[in-house]
Amino acid sequence: METKEIKTVVTFNNAINEGNVELLSSLMTEDHIFIDASGAAHSGVEEMTEGWKAFFRMFPDYKNRFEIILQDGNIVVALGTACGTYNGNRGLIPENRIRWTAAWKAIVENDKIKLWQVYADWTEGMKIIEEDQTERTKLRGSTRSG
Repeated sequence: METKEIKTVVTFNNAINEGNVELLSSLMTEDHIFIDASGAAHSGVEEMTEGWKAFFRMFPDYKNRFEIILQDGNIVVALGTACGTYNGNRGLIPENRIRWTAAWKAIVENDKIKLWQVYADWTEGMKIIEEDQTERTKLRGSTRSG
């Protein structure tokens, strides 16, 4: 049975998968908190609206796929995978594709998301971003010396 809390979380995740920042914003409580995979907390609808816009520019094809959803009261946990292609200096090339296992924790309050927390090992993602940045630096250096 899908509860209203699970429906809210699935709707929020669908908005992420669609890159729909307007819907994401409308589903956040005013005191919404996002905790990223590194443990850094970001709060408020305005900050997170801008944060999602920037994230979707970096990963325009980003998707979360829930495999299991668990609930305890107003806390919903989803387990699954996430993937996306980093739109860095090299552009949307296969080498910039990242896929990782992830878990998400949400606290639902009045049919909105009060907390969205991501648990994931972001090591590979950082490696791909660093490689992309390094390649740009190498290209700049070779054009200056040539």
